[in-house]
Amino acid sequence: MADKAESLHQPDTRPASHDAARDAPGDAPRPPAPIAKTRLADTIKHGGRIYQLMVESVRDYAIFMLDPHGYVASWNRGAEKIKGYTADEIIGQHFSVFYLEEDRRTNHPQHELEIAAREGRFEEERTRVRKDGSHFWANVVITAVRDENGTLVGFAKVTRDLTERRNAELKALEDARRLAESVSANVAKSGFLAAMSHELRTPLNAIGGYTELLTLGLGGPITPEQLDYLERIRRSQQHLLGIISDLLNFSRIEGGHLTYDIRPLPLSTVIEGVMPLVEPQAAAKSISLTAERTDPKCLILGDRAKVDQILLNLLSNAIKFTGPKGNVKVACSTSRDTASIEVIDTGPGIPEEKLEAIFEPFVQLGRSLSSAHEGTGLGLAISRELARAMNGDLTVSSTFGSGSTFTLTLPRAE
Repeated sequence: MADKAESLHQPDTRPASHDAARDAPGDAPRPPAPIAKTRLADTIKHGGRIYQLMVESVRDYAIFMLDPHGYVASWNRGAEKIKGYTADEIIGQHFSVFYLEEDRRTNHPQHELEIAAREGRFEEERTRVRKDGSHFWANVVITAVRDENGTLVGFAKVTRDLTERRNAELKALEDARRLAESVSANVAKSGFLAAMSHELRTPLNAIGGYTELLTLGLGGPITPEQLDYLERIRRSQQHLLGIISDLLNFSRIEGGHLTYDIRPLPLSTVIEGVMPLVEPQAAAKSISLTAERTDPKCLILGDRAKVDQILLNLLSNAIKFTGPKGNVKVACSTSRDTASIEVIDTGPGIPEEKLEAIFEPFVQLGRSLSSAHEGTGLGLAISRELARAMNGDLTVSSTFGSGSTFTLTLPRAE
């Protein structure tokens, strides 16, 4: 054998080993002697039958011996399972066959033996190669073995296949990276929506204010036709303000910037406060708007402004999507721990497979850009988030073609 480097890059395939009498792997190599005649073989032989049986029975760890120059001297079933070689195929081969080509070029296997001989132990996690050329992620521990005189007789090598754990760690890192990017994107989006909402409110409020002044005749007499135009401007301005409010609320919810003033609220008070706000909308479409009598002693736990906002959104939607001369009804129900407000309409209903989709942001079923039902598609998404933030929920049941029932459920106050 020419030198140590050649023995690493071009392992001797004969079933033999270097003389184990050397003290360190860096000594100049001698002609190889049969492994069976070395002190390493004697050490293994006299290790005891029980010890041999124990090592042989281990299948989840590759446990084998190397002579002082890195040639394989023993092989257990775990090594065969993990690396793919039988004992007859690998004993006498140099252990560098388990390494990537780039590791062999940099003399990494010999470097491991040198550290183990000097410090007594070497450990690392690194890619290793099986007999079939496939790669796996391995934890490797190499321990120097010395006789009673301190003479190096070889190395004990234990290898574990950690590919599954490594893949799980990499997946967790990738998931964390994606989550961080998503959080960052959401923060940027929320900031953008908040800024834009603020910037748009100012000119829209100015439009509304000047429209009101013109309608009152403060700028001079106006004709009935001009009054109609001003009313259309006012409605459009109010509609845009509503959209902007939805965007601002949505950005605040996503950013966790909303605060809640939770206190006991009579259901009857909530309903009585919101119903008058939608009566003109219902009257314009000749829709019957009714509310069942509610026990004044029925109390819920919630933020009054946010409960009002949810109920107003549900009633506005019900009236919007219910045809002329239809019916919209508000009813209440209670259980031991919760109380619910139901908004029941005779509108077109919702297909069963779309019942959850309507609570997604920017989703408006059955509508298009040319539809008369304008909006952002944020109302129900915001309402559900508000309800859940108050330890409640917002659900829907519907029969397609026969109307829908939206149910706001909140904790009941004692």
